[in-house]
Amino acid sequence: MLRSMSTCRICDNPVREFLDFGRQPVSDVFPEPADIGTEHFFRLAVAFCGNCTTVQQVEEVSRDRMFPADYPYRSSGSAFIKQHFQRVAAHYLRTELSGQDAFYVEIGCNDGVMLGAIRDAGVRHLGVDPAEQAAKVASAAGCRVHVGFFEEATAREIRETDGPARLIFSANTISHIAYIDSIFAGAGALLDQGGVFVFEDRYLGDIITHTYFDQIYDEHFYLLSVSSVQAMARRFGFELVDVEPVPTHGGTMRYTTARAGERTPTEAVARWLELEQAQGLWDLSTYEAFAERVRGNCAELKETLARLRADGKSIAGYGATCKSATVLNYCGIGVESIDYITDSTAEKQGRVTPGSHIPIRSPEVFRANYPDYAVLFAWNHAEEVMEKEREFKLSGGRWILYAPDVRTV
Repeated sequence: MLRSMSTCRICDNPVREFLDFGRQPVSDVFPEPADIGTEHFFRLAVAFCGNCTTVQQVEEVSRDRMFPADYPYRSSGSAFIKQHFQRVAAHYLRTELSGQDAFYVEIGCNDGVMLGAIRDAGVRHLGVDPAEQAAKVASAAGCRVHVGFFEEATAREIRETDGPARLIFSANTISHIAYIDSIFAGAGALLDQGGVFVFEDRYLGDIITHTYFDQIYDEHFYLLSVSSVQAMARRFGFELVDVEPVPTHGGTMRYTTARAGERTPTEAVARWLELEQAQGLWDLSTYEAFAERVRGNCAELKETLARLRADGKSIAGYGATCKSATVLNYCGIGVESIDYITDSTAEKQGRVTPGSHIPIRSPEVFRANYPDYAVLFAWNHAEEVMEKEREFKLSGGRWILYAPDVRTV
């Protein structure tokens, strides 16, 4: 089921579309070669609300299509991400979860990287995630997980069973959820008095500054900013009380919200609002200029690959990411340009990329016969990847990056 809209999902005012990526597949569903042609497509377009400053997609893809039981992403696949969540868990164990009989709830717990650290500390916890296979991994490690989508009804059931939560946390999930009203209603029903709802998500300011256009795909229904989260929280009876940038996914912001009047906002909120206004995040013209840069980058990437191919160079991709779906399908890049994409996720290997149908191979294939060039689709893990694959560079291989501009390193 697809839902299209011309009004803002937060404040009901008209929105202005500024970038259309055209026909796109569901980004994290990788077909078997025999199933090519069965993918579901939608129009990926983004719009700006001049009233509440929310950037959002025009067409909503059904949550069941995006997050099926066999959803393949695993948080534990990156050492950097694992270390990040261990630090986050340690912080909250010292602060919000330090009281007696504290209860922690995580929306989108995936395979339990963060949840496991809370479990190890002996704190009551519950993860909520619709991806059954990922949830099984977390459960097998001793974490409590509810398989399903978080919404108001779920939150009320949890409260009745487990009592109020001191902390509701979510990482890289809240922007996926178009029905954000039910999320905040659920948080309001589940939180203890004085409790907080904290979420981390890709930061709009970094996406615009660095032309990270591939952060726009079906799962990222909202591109969040301090201004839009503040408006969102107020709309649903909450208040944004703190913000903090964190170094994941090429630029992430952590938002701390509480019921209105229960906590005093920090100076960081006002400071970041000023920075966003100065950057132009409240102006449609900023997004129109971003769209022009995106079109230029895509044209240059396609021309670069075509030129290298004409010179007889072999080219692979690195990281069958959700982000790569936007790049490959918008730019019209397929097997004529990229031989295969390597990915360490076993569930993706032997399949093909959605829409563009490029074969996905294991890292062993990549290392057995290095290509001349590799397009780094997993650029948000560039440092980790380049260290792990340093032999590729030593063998004469070169990485191709496409944001903020197209270049080889």
